[in-house]
Amino acid sequence: MVKPGIGDFKYHVGIGSLAQIATREDRVCVLNILGGESSDVTPVSHAYSGGNVVFGTAPGKGGQVLATPAGDIPVYNNVREGLQAGHRFNCGVVYLPPSAARDGVAELIRVNPELKKVFIITEKISVHDAREIRAMGQQAGVDIFGANGLGVADSWNRVRIGGALGGDAPSDSLKPGSIAIFSNSGGFSTTIAQYLRMSGWGTTTVISSGKDVYIHYAAPEFAFALANDARSKAAVLYCEPGGYYEHDATFTKPVVACVVGRWKSKLTRAVGHAGAMAGGEDDALAKERWFMQKFGVDGLFTPEAPVFSTRGAVVTNIAHIPVALAAVMRANATLPDFEPEGSLALKPWFGADAGLSLPPVLALPVVQALSPYGEQITAVNRQIGSIAPRQAMKDASGASQMDAQTQVSSLHGVSMLHAATQPLESLVKLALLHELGEAQDRPLVAAAIAAHVNLHGTPELAAAQAARDAGNAPNAVLAAAASIVGPKRQQAARDAAKRLIDRFAAAGLTQAYDESFDLGRVDIEGCESLVRATPDERAQALLAGLKARGATSVFVRWLQTLPGHPTADAVLAAVTTTLAWGPLASKRISRLTAESLPWWMTLFGTLIGASADAARHQDGCFGGFDDAALLGRCSLGEIAFAALLGRSPAEADLFAFQTLIGLLLTNGPGAISAQGAKGAVSADGPEAPERVQLNKALVGFLTHTGFTHGGNGYEGIAFLSEQFRDAALADPSDPAHGVDLHALAAQTAAHYARYKSERKSAGSLEIAKLPGVNHPVFKDKPVNHDPREVFIAELLERRGEYNVFHAYYRALVQALFDAGVSRNVYCVNVDAVIAALLLKMLWQPLQRGDFAAADLETAAFTIFLYPRMLGCAAEVDDHMNRGRNMDTRTPASQCRFVA
Repeated sequence: MVKPGIGDFKYHVGIGSLAQIATREDRVCVLNILGGESSDVTPVSHAYSGGNVVFGTAPGKGGQVLATPAGDIPVYNNVREGLQAGHRFNCGVVYLPPSAARDGVAELIRVNPELKKVFIITEKISVHDAREIRAMGQQAGVDIFGANGLGVADSWNRVRIGGALGGDAPSDSLKPGSIAIFSNSGGFSTTIAQYLRMSGWGTTTVISSGKDVYIHYAAPEFAFALANDARSKAAVLYCEPGGYYEHDATFTKPVVACVVGRWKSKLTRAVGHAGAMAGGEDDALAKERWFMQKFGVDGLFTPEAPVFSTRGAVVTNIAHIPVALAAVMRANATLPDFEPEGSLALKPWFGADAGLSLPPVLALPVVQALSPYGEQITAVNRQIGSIAPRQAMKDASGASQMDAQTQVSSLHGVSMLHAATQPLESLVKLALLHELGEAQDRPLVAAAIAAHVNLHGTPELAAAQAARDAGNAPNAVLAAAASIVGPKRQQAARDAAKRLIDRFAAAGLTQAYDESFDLGRVDIEGCESLVRATPDERAQALLAGLKARGATSVFVRWLQTLPGHPTADAVLAAVTTTLAWGPLASKRISRLTAESLPWWMTLFGTLIGASADAARHQDGCFGGFDDAALLGRCSLGEIAFAALLGRSPAEADLFAFQTLIGLLLTNGPGAISAQGAKGAVSADGPEAPERVQLNKALVGFLTHTGFTHGGNGYEGIAFLSEQFRDAALADPSDPAHGVDLHALAAQTAAHYARYKSERKSAGSLEIAKLPGVNHPVFKDKPVNHDPREVFIAELLERRGEYNVFHAYYRALVQALFDAGVSRNVYCVNVDAVIAALLLKMLWQPLQRGDFAAADLETAAFTIFLYPRMLGCAAEVDDHMNRGRNMDTRTPASQCRFVA
């Protein structure tokens, strides 16, 4: 039997006015009071309401208390225990899980005959349980609010029952006034109250109705209580699709209805709030029509097209609620409750447009932040460069990533396919400064690195040559040179970079290439270490090279105005700081990265130089280039090509070489070479960057690189040389070469098929793979492609270039499939591309005897080392800035002993 209520309702409604929903006389019991949400929210509600929670329950935790600013709240195992202890309450708040909510409500009703109101915070209660809760409430004469709501609050009474309406400081949003709020969304209940307060409207009662399928205290009940509340002059409703509650409500006071969720009409299941179903005649458009009919309007209200009546307005954006309310209330000759307190329009405390020219609607003015945030932001704005949070980086990277689907890696967001189209100078800037070098950057990069390539008379060259003469692999040779380029060698240059950064930041420099910048703004006091009394030969050579290249730099220009002659270290620092200034100012890189650049440039130049035999390093000349050409004319690609292959490149050769460099820049964070570099940083402790030695980190990369990396290119060359040994090939770039590639490939495939069969017959588990094929494998595809190889093939085709070795590899993978060696067509991988491009360059010198097989192996290996040196430098820099100490160590639980 349903207990009789008030009004014309056909079911029990015990509340006659909004003023009765949350009063100072109400006393509250909270179920699951020690739960995660309740333990945060209840203390705030208790203090704001003057101590209205008498006790809470938490099975098994009886005897504990919940501390609040208004005193401790006792906790009992169940409701009956609390009543037996002498506590009395008329309101229950339910924070129980969905499966327990029904039983919680039943307990409240069964043991407490004084119960009048229940507020259910729990969401996603089953429809079956919601029906039973409804029936129990009706039978006992109890008003139920929710579920999936944030409870209720009364601004006049300063009472909050249930969830977090008003947030952690309810009085900030809930200022007494004349507007009631009824909202399907708990979060938007507070947001709407704040919007209203900023516009001069206070609130009476705020009800978060929730949006489960059952809304127990719904719009009809709210409209009835609104009509009987003398404090409330109008109401705001926030409605979502689902349910006919709003259709059945009769409003006698002005209302602004905000209806959202048009997009949900295209869905076929619940999204977000459980009651926000789609597919019926209670979607957002239907609810808009209901309210338009109630208010006598023929459209939606927007600030640009205000459609309203004295009865109300319909909006679809909560930001339009205050404007619509003001219009409706003016039509009713009603003024706001108090003077507007401000605006909730976005007021950014800091901003950066990243150099973009933004329209006014997006270029929001930055305002002064409130204390203490203003002082903190000022300090942040003075900070030069970024600071990344420390985190575990064992199998992670903030520099590189590998796309598992395409097998194409990227560095700082730049795909290796795009990197393959860029000059080497641009890739140097990408690796360390997170962006590709532009035309104005490239002369600076080329000159800075070229200045360290000629190692004549240096211990670096002596160490490298000794390693080479001892028969070491190219990576060990380069490691010997790198080990000499220790921190003391660049200390003066790095100190100079620090001084330059400090002075030019204080002077307000924005563009490092701005020739109009007033150098008089830069403080010169204390810059004696940047100059010397007599000319510095190395500095003069580098300055001459920069001039010959047409390079511009505010830093270099300022350096030349100082009294005295710039040192070589100061010039190098000026060049690297110019390159770093843009990324540094936009906080894309850290200050540590910018200050480390002189060391990196020295290392890159040294390793390129060390890859060439000592005989090619002479006083004033390297590899056929005099120092003036090296510093002032040659591209970095030309210099690296000459170091590697001992001759100046033809245009086509340089293009192929540069393309390979870009493709091989990185293989993602999982590569063993990258792990070696990061491990070397972690061993020093990246959180103490002063201990990290960049040359040792590069040695870590070099020692973790071997013939299974760069050696694959040589294996491919050896394989191709064997296949074409008797082919009488004259010019591999001539499409009319006269070699039957399909017959040659079929012969190789048949030979390999016999080899595999014989090995299997002999019981061998070790079967050698053909170099350059079968990786990566996309097992679900009948024909496999390495995207890098496809990219190269298409690129060369557009240039009108032909490569017989590349064409042979493509014929070979098809022949292997035709011979039954493979179940799908293998891909031609990037190692085969390296082999094909290198062998094409050197085929004729090899045939003439100008180039030895051992030199070919070294070239194939080293061409891998050049780009990976840059990629691993990016990993080292990333690890220094965000890695944790020893974070590459494998946990003991993952280690095992093998007998």
